[in-house]
Amino acid sequence: MNAQPQLLHTREVFYRRDRRSVRLARDFTREALSGWGTPERTDDVLLCVSELATNALLHGVPPGRGFLLQLALATDGVLRVAVHDSGPGEIRMSNLNPAAEEGRGLLIVAGLADRWGVGERYPGKSVWCEFRMCE
Repeated sequence: MNAQPQLLHTREVFYRRDRRSVRLARDFTREALSGWGTPERTDDVLLCVSELATNALLHGVPPGRGFLLQLALATDGVLRVAVHDSGPGEIRMSNLNPAAEEGRGLLIVAGLADRWGVGERYPGKSVWCEFRMCE
């Protein structure tokens, strides 16, 4: 029987609906990864945090609300990033027009992360991605 990996480190923070929240989420993530001694894939993780936080602000956070960023590093070296918002639970990837200046966020997350998905929560949803931080 395979044992499930245990959580080694966790951190979370709530951000208000504010354009500065994306930068603050990146800074929080950078500090957590540095403190945990996991510099591997930092640029990929930070870009995905930016995309998920931006999507939450644009599509999932009604006025007067915010989003929750959770980081969890397991003993198997997998980092899970989750952004919880209170918007509708359905998400979809855009049909991209090559000239479009937006709509690439989830495609970027899908390309950089090892896994990603959407979970239900009430109200809203949780969009997550995972990274193997060490070999």
